[in-house]
Amino acid sequence: MIMELNRIENLLEKYFEAQTTIAEEQELAAYFNSGRVAQHLGQYKSMFVFFNNQAVQEFTKQLPLHKQSRPYAKWLSVAAVIAVMFGLFTFLNREPMQHDLGTYNDPEKAFRETQKALNMLSQKVNVGVNSVEYIDEYEKTKETIFKQ
Repeated sequence: MIMELNRIENLLEKYFEAQTTIAEEQELAAYFNSGRVAQHLGQYKSMFVFFNNQAVQEFTKQLPLHKQSRPYAKWLSVAAVIAVMFGLFTFLNREPMQHDLGTYNDPEKAFRETQKALNMLSQKVNVGVNSVEYIDEYEKTKETIFKQ
């Protein structure tokens, strides 16, 4: 009896840590649904009895099934087909777009525009580098304050 009680207590610990197998849970349910539950484990009896009762409960009420007539449903599907067909027609019959790729015939102008683009990129990267410097300083200060 004491050995069985120790096993049930261990299974309860595993159960509340969500580490039990189905067989172990069935063993717990069988113990708590029997009439010989230890007094200090009585608080868990109602929970396992409830689970057992819910497992065998069946729904027996008849549900009325009404087929609802929707007169607009047919027209809604026709409208959806027309919208899809219009979208496909528009997509397939569009003219190919001419994209200006920023090409230059004058090499001097191309050089100046490239310099402008690289300068703008450099400024944005420098802002990011400054932000990283703040993070590094924060990490150093944090390590000084909270020595690990």
